[in-house]
Amino acid sequence: MEYRVDDQELETSVFLSFVNKIWPGNYDVDKTRAALSKTLNITAYDGQVLVGCLRILTDGYYFGTITELLVLPQYQRQGIGSRLLQLAKDHTPTVLYFGAQPEAEPFYEKNGCQKSLQSYMLKNDEAEK
Repeated sequence: MEYRVDDQELETSVFLSFVNKIWPGNYDVDKTRAALSKTLNITAYDGQVLVGCLRILTDGYYFGTITELLVLPQYQRQGIGSRLLQLAKDHTPTVLYFGAQPEAEPFYEKNGCQKSLQSYMLKNDEAEK
């Protein structure tokens, strides 16, 4: 497994193909490209195949958040997600805050993450389009 921190070579088409295997959707290519350019992307490759990705949005000083941690289903439970979390911890100057689905809580707790703030969301009507 090859891990890349701040993967500047992550191609939008590769990321979209990867994401659609986990969260199928009709994602906009240009908006995805812009989103990837604003995050620190930590990736895991099995040869040429993207199998895991953790994205961090941070101001580099006050705040950081994990926008998502995704691993292809057939690669889960092999330590890839744990390694991506460790790399995030090692390469981020801030505390990282993030939300988690209830079924993922044991994974995060096993990896040393602590429950913290309650999360809320504020939707912009335009964000729904």
